[in-house]
Amino acid sequence: MSAFVFGYYAFLILASVILAYVEWRKWFMMVFSLTLISFVLGIVGGTPALRAVATFAIVLAVAAMVSYAFKEFLIQLAKPNLAKELRTAPLTAAFGMFVIFTYAIAGIFAPVIAPHGEAEVIAGAFAAPDANMLLGADQLGRDIFSRIIYGARNSVGLALVATLGAFILGALAGLLAAVKGGWFDTFMGRVADVIMSIPSLIFALLMLSILGTATWVIVFVVAIIYSPRVFRLTRAVAGNIVVMDYIEAAKLRGEGDWYLIRREILPNSMAPLIAEFGLEFCFVFLLIAGLSFLGLGLQPPTADWGSMVRENATLISFGDVTPLIPAAAIALLTVSVNFVVDWMLYRSSGLKEQ
Repeated sequence: MSAFVFGYYAFLILASVILAYVEWRKWFMMVFSLTLISFVLGIVGGTPALRAVATFAIVLAVAAMVSYAFKEFLIQLAKPNLAKELRTAPLTAAFGMFVIFTYAIAGIFAPVIAPHGEAEVIAGAFAAPDANMLLGADQLGRDIFSRIIYGARNSVGLALVATLGAFILGALAGLLAAVKGGWFDTFMGRVADVIMSIPSLIFALLMLSILGTATWVIVFVVAIIYSPRVFRLTRAVAGNIVVMDYIEAAKLRGEGDWYLIRREILPNSMAPLIAEFGLEFCFVFLLIAGLSFLGLGLQPPTADWGSMVRENATLISFGDVTPLIPAAAIALLTVSVNFVVDWMLYRSSGLKEQ
């Protein structure tokens, strides 16, 4: 038995005993479960498996500590009401907010953070990582690390604009349908059904093949694809509000449709719409990344995470995981946004801690 294996098991058993003694049951169950899992993996995979488990546990612990520190930082900066809400946020939501904050900083300050230009050729094709290029070069000799930083601005920014477009179209149509009703409500509902019946990727490929791959076309097509989802949610939420007594009172006062939407319906339906915005952003982000991977998203030399996976896929054949880094960036942001959205849905559902 190596010193690492002996120290690893000794640490887990000692930690389990201490946690059991102080009656921290939840943490005891986590650590002792890790001990049992490590015991099984140690028998099957030996020392390498234990090292992998230890590395994963350390990364998880560091992420939890960073999330807790970021959560406390936000609490100190927030106003009292918001600070009270943030104190109830789980570590997963704090981790998601930290990742979103990191991506925002990378996108906004990309020219300052990136050591090289977005399309600057500084080495040979697929050059190995060195002190000048942290992740090496791509198929044209451009710095992969710099392009990933710029990709945070391009990929996330495009997805954010497209999501905003989908929400403006869908929410506006849903609110008008709820207020006006009648033939307009029926017509908009059938239009939404027709668009949603077409697979989103096929519809996007067809429209981009016809209209081209300009940035505004991508935003327009993606907004059209996902606006029916927003319409149906907005229509359902607003439909429950328009039958309330205070809406009837406002109508009797002679208030118009726009007043009802702006002052009565929209403020009372913001919570589910904000949560839906996060979910729609994930769908839009993944669709745009898929289109870029297929060559119909942002066009070269613009850095985009989806196209970077395609351009450097050759390296995977040689055991180089560099092409998986932009794919991991896509997955990390999607998971982080979902963490935050889950917490927001929990808060808006009324299942609040007392």
